[in-house]
Amino acid sequence: MAILQVQDLAKTYGRADTAVTALGGVSFSVEKGEFVAIVGASGSGKSTLMHLIGGVDRPTAGGVVIDGKPIFDMNESELAIFRRRNIGIVYQFYNLIPTLTAEENIMLPHLLDNRRPDEGKLNDILEATGLTSRRAHLPHELSGGQQQRASIGRALINDPALILADEPTGNLDSKASREIVDLLKLSNKKYGRTLLVITHDEGIALQADRIITIMDGLIVRDEGVRQ
Repeated sequence: MAILQVQDLAKTYGRADTAVTALGGVSFSVEKGEFVAIVGASGSGKSTLMHLIGGVDRPTAGGVVIDGKPIFDMNESELAIFRRRNIGIVYQFYNLIPTLTAEENIMLPHLLDNRRPDEGKLNDILEATGLTSRRAHLPHELSGGQQQRASIGRALINDPALILADEPTGNLDSKASREIVDLLKLSNKKYGRTLLVITHDEGIALQADRIITIMDGLIVRDEGVRQ
């Protein structure tokens, strides 16, 4: 079953002589539980693609269907709620709230929904991310790797249909990078989350089930990975 369908997705910035095509009409689908790496040079359009799939930006043409729902049929308020409840997003620079503890950052999607925290699930995620002993620490009291683990915990807390990770190891040393990749793989295997990762790191890409290569706003290769 396809959890994600990308349909002739295009994005152009500017108009007439100043128009720049960041994405030139891209189509693919991702099955539930699949781990897909999206690779390409800087400026290839992969980050634009990720922002569109995540509903952070709107396309010039085409559509995105997540778990059977066309996300661009929603208004901004509906899309913000859908994104919070159904898409977990992991950024290169963590995007944690500096005045909230690690635990509170992880719980943020629940708090924004005025939902009571599920202590069992929270404790499970804190253990999986190795943050149990750091749960009361603020982001500036955590290492880069710990901050990224908190952001992954935040992405997992709502049991999202899809996790999007944009260069999740781009700001980390090699040891922390390995830990983050292992945690993302755990979210894919243990929790069954569908995972899309943008990366420049060939080593990370080769751990995916499938690699999609983008060049000049178009998909030039889509192939399975032999494990």
